[in-house]
Amino acid sequence: MVQRFSPAQARRIALAAQGFGRPLPPTVGTRQLNLEIERIGLLQIDSVNVFERSHYLPLFARLGSYDKSLLDRLTFEAKGRYLEYWAHEAAVIPRDTWPLFRWRMADWVRRDSHADSWATAHTGTLTWLRAELADKGPLAASAIEHDANKRSGPWWGWSEVKSALEILFRWGEVVSAGRSRFERVYGLAEHILPAEILTREVSERDARKQLLEHAARALGIATTSDLADYFRFTRAPVESIVAELAEEGTLNKVEVVGTQQTSWLHRDARVPRSIGATALLSPFDPVVWRRERAERLFNFHYRIEIYTPAHKRVFGYYSLPILVDDSIVGRIDLKNDRHAGVLRVQSAWHEPHVEPATVAERLAPLLTRTQQWQGLNSIEVMDRGTLARAVAAELGVAITRD
Repeated sequence: MVQRFSPAQARRIALAAQGFGRPLPPTVGTRQLNLEIERIGLLQIDSVNVFERSHYLPLFARLGSYDKSLLDRLTFEAKGRYLEYWAHEAAVIPRDTWPLFRWRMADWVRRDSHADSWATAHTGTLTWLRAELADKGPLAASAIEHDANKRSGPWWGWSEVKSALEILFRWGEVVSAGRSRFERVYGLAEHILPAEILTREVSERDARKQLLEHAARALGIATTSDLADYFRFTRAPVESIVAELAEEGTLNKVEVVGTQQTSWLHRDARVPRSIGATALLSPFDPVVWRRERAERLFNFHYRIEIYTPAHKRVFGYYSLPILVDDSIVGRIDLKNDRHAGVLRVQSAWHEPHVEPATVAERLAPLLTRTQQWQGLNSIEVMDRGTLARAVAAELGVAITRD
């Protein structure tokens, strides 16, 4: 018989698989950081830092305060344990995972090789860049742009050099060699990767299977579409691999009460009786990055409003979901005012099914830890949102009005 789970059980399975529900460690070093990154499989990168860059947040949510420079050394050193690739979106991945994306690199080469492509029209730039990196070693785009390749267009436009570097990056000829002030440094793969990584060959089928098994382990319980989304696969090749993993006993077909889709439970997934957690989730945390899954599991409709005109925003520019135990109970829009030394709560909202005072009681200590982690001196709460006044009261600060 197919095993059935309640929605609450499914949430707890999913959160436990992502590393929630354990006491925060007294100290966080490289071992703890490595274990969590290996568990999740990747840290999605995003450039917005109005509060904090997204790749720092999943580890803070699971481990509590840690020294961000430790993560920088792990992820952004030229020959460190991790590098970047298009895994989910742009993401930090374990270096050993890089060969599993060779099929994606080859697919990019095919797509970029048609007669009308940018790459075909700029073969001279690509050839010159290969020679430049071979001669000088890893470089940032800004270090190799010359007068003929100045930026053009609005601020989001890429120069010819940057565009060419990104093409070589997605082809796998060039890899990330760290970052400097958050600017990616590029190096030839043979200069950065050890021979055992560079020469490792994995068939597309085996690579997809390994990545899907990792996705299933990291999600705990998931639909086929959820599994496909983790490493951004199209649905077609996933179904046969999922069937193979099920036949081998790695995945078990299960039902979640109230949903119509078939779900798959990883054989190592735990079914906790409870989850104890209080965390702020990045918009790009695997718990919520697939919005349809967040709605299905947590009954939480979530959209970030970065690209929404200010007068049309409902919840704020960069609102973060608030996780309390096994529920998402609200969202909070934070700003790190580094110049003033203030953590600004620009708005705070609770979900309809929860009491604001209950959420605020759990949230206030987390905000204090967040302020301390960011090295700020105080917290200010704006009078915006259904949760704002309760948070200000719990923190013991006066509400700030526009």
